Amino acid sequence: MASKVWGWIKKEAVLSIAFVCAAISAVWVPPTAAWLGYIDWDVLMQLFCLMAVVAGLQASGLFNWLGRRLLAGRKSFRMLCVLLVLLPFFSSMLITNDVALLTFVPFAVLLLGLCGRAEQAPLVVVLQTAAANLGSMALPMGNPQNLYLYSRYGFCLGGFLELVVPFAAVSLVGVLLPCLLLPDQSVQVKMNDPAPAPAARSLALFGTLFALCLLSVLHVLPVAVVFGITLAALVLLSRATLPKVDYSLLATFVCFFIFSGNLGAIPAVRALLETMLARSTLFTAAVASQFISNVPAAVLLSGFTTDGTGLLLGTDLGGLGTPVASLASLISLKLYARSPNARMGRFMGWFAVVNLVGLVVLLAMAWAMGLA
Repeated sequence: MASKVWGWIKKEAVLSIAFVCAAISAVWVPPTAAWLGYIDWDVLMQLFCLMAVVAGLQASGLFNWLGRRLLAGRKSFRMLCVLLVLLPFFSSMLITNDVALLTFVPFAVLLLGLCGRAEQAPLVVVLQTAAANLGSMALPMGNPQNLYLYSRYGFCLGGFLELVVPFAAVSLVGVLLPCLLLPDQSVQVKMNDPAPAPAARSLALFGTLFALCLLSVLHVLPVAVVFGITLAALVLLSRATLPKVDYSLLATFVCFFIFSGNLGAIPAVRALLETMLARSTLFTAAVASQFISNVPAAVLLSGFTTDGTGLLLGTDLGGLGTPVASLASLISLKLYARSPNARMGRFMGWFAVVNLVGLVVLLAMAWAMGLA
């Protein structure tokens, strides 16, 4: 029994930490009805809908089919790697960075093995990871902290895009430049089996639900209405999708909402965090992300600052750096570590270089633009 509990704690480390933080904070602020006011229910409903829809689209075979169609055949090896990096960069904007990496990292390792270039997998997977973390900041639904902060600070889509698109554009160039280090030789990618076409019924259902989710994110439709439609559609037409939702992420948000709310009720702690954020919200958020990950950092710090711009950029750019700075980075690390003949030393070396250079360049850009 103890081993099972410990195994669950290791698997859900962020949720476990969030729960402990919430529990400890309850020593100073005992549970009351006010706790319910800490929780942003709209964000939780939006997250549920988006995760369910993306899980349904993934199960339909859409992403696998697109990847195979794009990458099969004879290509320049360098161009193959460019495509492998571009796929998570652009797809993460719509399906979130973690789903993009869950889909395309194993795919990349498989393809590189099929064309006899497995030794290049560490660099390619690291670039995919950075691409997903940085590409996902370009749209509100690209990652959980964007979705939360977009709602929390009432961003309009135009203002949001004006803020993040320059950083996304520089990031795109940045993740493609290292591909020039790869050999430019012709390779043949032969799939072991043909790419099955996406299931039409699932594609229609989840494509429609995804459109509704976008309308709720853009404040065109009420979140509660879209949540009700999505939940009813899943129960009636696709119950198998319900267990695929990442409920641990929803629970993590709830715990951090409570933790943040309780800290805000402690005058000394609130004064300390407000002082740090007053100096630079962006840098404070980026540094906090290195230790507690950017999603918890966004939820925690949002209770102590009105600077939504600095917090958004700080947590988005702060996804670079340490492996824990973004939960998506941990997903890539685990996926690659489980692959045959994984070269973890080389992987971690490339991870450190790419993430450190990227973080320094983008933070310097923010400072130069007067945003830090």
